[in-house]
Amino acid sequence: MTAFKYVSAEEAVATIRTGDRVFIHGSAATPVPLVRAMQARHHEIHHVELVSITTMGDLDFDNPKWCESFFFNSLFVSTNTRKVCNSMNGDYVPIFLSQIPQLFKRNILPIDVALIQVSPPDAHGYCSLGTSVDIARAAADTARHVIAQVNPRMPRTHGDSFIHVRDIDTMVWHQMELPELSYDGAASPIIEKIADNVASLIEDGATLQLGIGNIPDQVLKNLTGHKDLGLHTEMLSDGVIPLIESGVINNRRKKLNTGLSVTAFMNGTRKLFDFVDDNPEIRLMDIAYVNDTSIIRQNSKATAINSAIEIDLTGQVCADSMGTYQYSGIGGQMDFIRGASLSENGLPIIAMPSVTSTGISRIVPFLKEGAAVVTTRGHVHWVVTEYGKVDLFGKNLKQRAQALINIAHPEHREWLEKAFYKRFKPADASQLA
Repeated sequence: MTAFKYVSAEEAVATIRTGDRVFIHGSAATPVPLVRAMQARHHEIHHVELVSITTMGDLDFDNPKWCESFFFNSLFVSTNTRKVCNSMNGDYVPIFLSQIPQLFKRNILPIDVALIQVSPPDAHGYCSLGTSVDIARAAADTARHVIAQVNPRMPRTHGDSFIHVRDIDTMVWHQMELPELSYDGAASPIIEKIADNVASLIEDGATLQLGIGNIPDQVLKNLTGHKDLGLHTEMLSDGVIPLIESGVINNRRKKLNTGLSVTAFMNGTRKLFDFVDDNPEIRLMDIAYVNDTSIIRQNSKATAINSAIEIDLTGQVCADSMGTYQYSGIGGQMDFIRGASLSENGLPIIAMPSVTSTGISRIVPFLKEGAAVVTTRGHVHWVVTEYGKVDLFGKNLKQRAQALINIAHPEHREWLEKAFYKRFKPADASQLA
């Protein structure tokens, strides 16, 4: 620690100027002390644009006193940015996760200051971006000024993760626990049934991509009897650990990165952070590589498991908004749905409960007004609920509608059947003019 020069967080963020665009490292790597120190300067800096994907930690981006100082231009909306991004003090950029690095490298969103969190430098001066390489690699590589929180609790990860101290302008030593997220709670019978339906589709030798939430984690629990599975996924969570340790996930059959589990970032508990620490079998790579459709498709049986907020009877998938309310983002769903569909014997899956927590059907005649289509009806293949699994690929509109009605909640099927008849009943073309 004494071999390198460290300053306080307050000194470090003094370089941020009015009008700057500031990148914030995301997920478990969110540098909370640096963000708080920057916010504390709200009275002296103005019109600072913040860009990030998912952020974690106790941060109040929606505090009214920041409104003249900070504008949050989100590339993927998360819990602690949802309110501000749906206000006049923030917004959302619709973009595939794989293409975000282009925004930085092509100076579409040039970064003035990057706030990142890294592991301590090794004997050669190399730190690690730790739990999140994703878009942070491109941000750190292109930023005019890089400020790093150096945290000994950050795991040292392999892959595209390394950054030398000579490429860091200012370092702040701050030891703290990383924010943790666990999906290991008691799964509901509905989640268990969905996971069972999904797992029944997965073959030995498949290369898995798993989205965020309880369904993917429960799917992993149902794969203990499988053989020679691989991982090429934008996100990693604790659920993979037992399968890697038991040899179920061994990456032997992957055509690309054979023997290696590839990811871009991770959300999990300390158990996961310790598991990946200096583990050469786990590679964290730039999101432009991990989510590249041409890369994903090279592994046979690429299996993408993602979710949705709602899906209409033609197969249009809304996964990031509730009407006009921006809930999350496009993320990597389309990157992997498309990549899996082009993979030899690939399997693109949208898995979701048939109803919301309040009993509203997620399978609907029409998406809500203002709702965004993340996965088009031309890209969707398998759709899974607790009531079954259907493959929409190659089906016409009427066949798709009937298939989706068959896996809707029984209480909503009569309503959906009526909507089906109203939409597809014979019509006089003159009435449509």
